[in-house]
Amino acid sequence: MRRNILAYKAPTNNEGYDLICIHPDPRKAAKHKPVCIQVKSRYATDSDRGFPVKERTFGAFDFLIVVFLNIGDYFGKNPDCTAGRRDPEFYTFPGWFIKKHHNKKSSGEKVMLRTLNIEKYKNDKGFELIAEALGIEYPARP
Repeated sequence: MRRNILAYKAPTNNEGYDLICIHPDPRKAAKHKPVCIQVKSRYATDSDRGFPVKERTFGAFDFLIVVFLNIGDYFGKNPDCTAGRRDPEFYTFPGWFIKKHHNKKSSGEKVMLRTLNIEKYKNDKGFELIAEALGIEYPARP
């Protein structure tokens, strides 16, 4: 993973998180608890910017990363789904953010992002939150 964070895939069919992240220095890893991350993805560029999260999994993850792959527009009348392609976007949300914006009354218990200001969680800014939680300093030359 970026930022020198050691990331490992969680066991298959493990409910609540998909990745386990630890500090790369074993002497410092003992001082920080591992970080559990749930991952969600959406492939369509024109998705509703929402994703399902079950309330029962809230205690299992520290962060949730949603990846908008943006491979094309799928919901319009254009038969060519390559229209609308863009670079992927990664958003790293702390668990409290997911709890705050979770709508358990929606179908699939969704978190909707379309109307929220989420720039501070985007791409490297979001990954930095994980590095901070693990106490990993930004790499520098000796």
